Amino acid sequence: MEPPRTPKSMIERDTDITATVLRERTKLGNFIRRRVHDQGDAEDILQDVFHEFVQAYRLPAPIEQVSAWLFRVARNRIIDRFRKHREQPLADMVDDPDDAEYRLDLALPATDAGPEALYARSVLLEALQDALNELPADQRDVFVAHELEGRSFKELASESGVGVNTLLARKRYAVLHLRVRLQAVYDELDI
Repeated sequence: MEPPRTPKSMIERDTDITATVLRERTKLGNFIRRRVHDQGDAEDILQDVFHEFVQAYRLPAPIEQVSAWLFRVARNRIIDRFRKHREQPLADMVDDPDDAEYRLDLALPATDAGPEALYARSVLLEALQDALNELPADQRDVFVAHELEGRSFKELASESGVGVNTLLARKRYAVLHLRVRLQAVYDELDI
């Protein structure tokens, strides 16, 4: 007959927690940074995930698949962070047109990172061009002028006679469309 299992001591649990954090930190951090481009936000999410892990690990019910659990919690924290940012009204964003709501933050692999990165870069650029072509002309024009040519909204407004708020809204719609359209490509390439 097998002896009854005794609960793990606090030292054993702390050792398990430390080993898990060391084993999963890099992979989990990369997962978060691919989806959250602000380094501070990404690090905050990573710390939140590990804090929640420590709390959950110390509960009597064990976590069966630790790695899957960590990634699920990270995904939920990322979604929570984006929802929180999305709830800001457009009027609050006008003072800071470089805010993430108006940027695509297209992360292209470096040209010198090898053949896989070059392939991923070419696929992403082609998908970006296709997605840009799907946009209405007014949204595409303001996106290209601001994001790719680096022109300011004030400059665009004075040239076109269209108000800054209208230009901001057009770019926002363009960014939202491009994010949705390019997310599938990012997911497929797993970058």
